[in-house]
Amino acid sequence: MTSETNRFIRQAELVPQDHLASLSATVIGVGAIGRQVALQLAALGVRRLQLIDFDQVDLTNVTTQGYWHDDIAQSKVVATAAAILRIDPQIIVEPLCDRYRPRVRLGEAVFCCVDSIETRSAIWRSVGARSGFWADGRMLGEVIRVLAAATAESRLHYAATLFTDAEAQRGSCTARSTIYAASIAAGLMVHQFTRWLRNIPLDRDVSVNLLAGELFAASCAEGSLAIGAIGYIVVCLSVAMF
Repeated sequence: MTSETNRFIRQAELVPQDHLASLSATVIGVGAIGRQVALQLAALGVRRLQLIDFDQVDLTNVTTQGYWHDDIAQSKVVATAAAILRIDPQIIVEPLCDRYRPRVRLGEAVFCCVDSIETRSAIWRSVGARSGFWADGRMLGEVIRVLAAATAESRLHYAATLFTDAEAQRGSCTARSTIYAASIAAGLMVHQFTRWLRNIPLDRDVSVNLLAGELFAASCAEGSLAIGAIGYIVVCLSVAMF
């Protein structure tokens, strides 16, 4: 058995490795959520990763975004690329230290991890509707929202969430954030990505309020499901599994 097989053996039934090997993924914004997404994709087995961000690491990013102290003052894409290569030096990483530009060719799977609705809207108009898979992670404090789109229905739903900045809740991911909320948001985005790889219907809109213990999920196939407590969902899933 090869070392490559050993690396992926425990997720073999959950993540189709042949699909991962043939596609590229783009992470736009490698801040609180985006850095966690990039590292999870690398660990999962994505072979080609493109990172886009214009910002540099500062001291607060060590606490909220999972950067190392030695990364301070470095470009976020360069620091994240280095961390990815420590996971797997064979991954092809393309770090672009710049804002997103429409002329840039993106991967088949796009993870939008930016701060403002206006920026999301601009990126979506440029490339989102043409991507094979699209995921958007939003976070304010301990409230998380993850949207995914890969079908006509889910794309229409996503477009409807792009209200103006004036209508958005005040604040941004960088204003109030924690590493644990960012990691959960990233995990939800990567989970939707693996559903897409397996041709399982996406949850087009998932919201989690960690403090209140509330979760809301809207499925592309089954409409909407609202549950008042995350613990209740866990109990129901446990009963259904056995």
